[in-house]
Amino acid sequence: MSDCCHILGTKVSLVQIPDVVAALDSWIAQRRNLGPAAYVVTTNVYGVMMAQQTPAHRRAINRADLAVPDGMPLVWIARARGARHMQRRVYGPELFEAACEAGRRRGWRFYFYGGAEGVAQRLAALVRERYPGVQVVGAETPPFRPLTPDEDAEVCRRINAARPDVVWVGLGGPKQDLWMADHAPKLNVPALIGIGAAFDFFPGRVSQAPRWMREHGLEWLYRLWAEPRRLWRRYLIYNPWFAWLLLLETLGLKKFPRE
Repeated sequence: MSDCCHILGTKVSLVQIPDVVAALDSWIAQRRNLGPAAYVVTTNVYGVMMAQQTPAHRRAINRADLAVPDGMPLVWIARARGARHMQRRVYGPELFEAACEAGRRRGWRFYFYGGAEGVAQRLAALVRERYPGVQVVGAETPPFRPLTPDEDAEVCRRINAARPDVVWVGLGGPKQDLWMADHAPKLNVPALIGIGAAFDFFPGRVSQAPRWMREHGLEWLYRLWAEPRRLWRRYLIYNPWFAWLLLLETLGLKKFPRE
């Protein structure tokens, strides 16, 4: 539904936050009840690298209705390839706030699925408080283990019974992308959106990098400083590896599959 480019074989939709909100408005107006739910993935350098290692994850991103660039390096690459209108990243927390503001005016119905224990419920309470007009129709945190088929069917039943317009999915990548790709045909809702860390950022459970760092591609440095033991591999290994593969792709020395 939108223009896109492929970076290391992984789709990046050439959209900005207002474009995503407009798409969401269109999907909700249509109700998307004659086919699978639309789903939106938010991806960054780490997501692209995970897609290199797991073909199922690459398929989940490439088949998404929108695969929005949640990292400035992807925006820079898209601009270098001709997408001059790509000025900013589609930052998950900002996308969430923009959708909440639109939902406040339009009476959208939200369902929250994911996060650590109690986080989805806290997020739901904050949305009710800050955006009166948004209808929060459900919030739950699944167990960390894989669900049984019966448990998964019950999750789908609860979500469908609540009739949300948007299911916000906060399972972290690549798990949330795989979950949305698998559940889009099972859920009678207009849209699923994976926002991962926004489940923690919005309630203030985890601090965000200063805006100037986020706007200049330095958020990784802040997050590495804040959580070095958890994130060192993501940034100190995958970032240089990404740069090397991108050089090979740019020089035409390596081709990357898209499916």
